[in-house]
Amino acid sequence: QVQLIESGGGLVQAGGSLRLSCAASGRTFSTNAMGWFRQAPGKEREFVAYISWSGGRTVYTDSVKGRFTISRDNAKDTVYLQMNSLKPEDTAVYYCAASVYSDIPSSRAHDYNYWGQGTQVTVSS
Repeated sequence: QVQLIESGGGLVQAGGSLRLSCAASGRTFSTNAMGWFRQAPGKEREFVAYISWSGGRTVYTDSVKGRFTISRDNAKDTVYLQMNSLKPEDTAVYYCAASVYSDIPSSRAHDYNYWGQGTQVTVSS
């Protein structure tokens, strides 16, 4: 079992920054690939970013490339999502997720086994 708790969401003006954190407990964190997803009102959950268990490989959806950075600190059992140059269209509930069986990059939600409860990010124009 893996428990994930996100934090760091909030209200920010367009062009601003936020850093989301996802603290993990339970199964050894360093063996989990991690992902961030988001879901805006009325829309399906979408992939944002992926990081391998070692942190050596990252993948981003095109709309956040150059603005968002995913990272992890295995000593702290935490994964981060640094979000810069935020846009109103980034408004969503952001979820972190753990993939415990595969380190292969995936943008598919069903490839992730555990999910956090989500944290709201609202970007005002």
